[in-house]
Amino acid sequence: MSWEEMLRTVEQRVLAYWDGLIAAVPKLGAAIIVLLVTWVVVALVRAFIAKVGSKTRMRQNLIDVLSMLASTGLWLMGMLVALAIVFPTITPGKALTTLGLGSVAIGFAFKDTFENFLAGILILLREPFAINDYVECGDIEGQIEEITIRDTHVRQTDGQLVVVPNHMLFQNPVTVLTNRDFRRTTIICGVAYGENVDDARKVIETAVRRVDTVRDDVRDVQVFAQEFGASSINFEVTWWTGSKPLDIRTSRDQVVAGVKAALDEAGIEIPFPYRTLTFNEPLPVREQGSKLEEAA
Repeated sequence: MSWEEMLRTVEQRVLAYWDGLIAAVPKLGAAIIVLLVTWVVVALVRAFIAKVGSKTRMRQNLIDVLSMLASTGLWLMGMLVALAIVFPTITPGKALTTLGLGSVAIGFAFKDTFENFLAGILILLREPFAINDYVECGDIEGQIEEITIRDTHVRQTDGQLVVVPNHMLFQNPVTVLTNRDFRRTTIICGVAYGENVDDARKVIETAVRRVDTVRDDVRDVQVFAQEFGASSINFEVTWWTGSKPLDIRTSRDQVVAGVKAALDEAGIEIPFPYRTLTFNEPLPVREQGSKLEEAA
């Protein structure tokens, strides 16, 4: 092939590409207009969701999730329409089929990520617990600091931060310790067998009622004789106080101190462990002092 033929071929190809580009300009313009309209619609929808969420006092994390889902859906529709305008042979149905096959492969590759993502959306929608709630899930106990799409940040009572995957909180039982303002707590108190059970119960109950952190206006104080212990009659002492872990520990400390002081004042014995030894035959008793004198 001569140089003239090569130049003529290149010129024909360039002219063909240029003619194709000129012919595609209206389609490209229409696609750009569709994308601009999509951008405007997305901005309006995000503003609408934020406004509605603020009026309904919706969580900011949930507002962000809804905005992201709405934006993703609208941009997907807009891009499919723009793609169909520029390339008429690619219909939205074919594009969705291709995306569906690709999403299956991506789903297998990022299974855990999508699982945490969906669990985070469901947690934000259902709201089983909120920020600042104290929760217990397995070996994890602490205060909720942040709920994201992928994980939840739990600050334990010892100050350590635990980042918990959302699927763990969604699939396992979670105890919300601060679901209500007040929670019941219990201690066991023992008195000697020689003491009167009814008198001891009254002293304990009165002492518990005097504690400031005991909310007997919410639920009454309950004192039950529970069992015959090894060295004592054991009472189950139950009362209601604040639901936070610090409230529980503080109230338990005050109740223990108050009950101990009341029992001491009433002369009711809190026994040490007793041991009773029984022998089948009498044991001879010898005086060690007389033996030493005889030996001298």
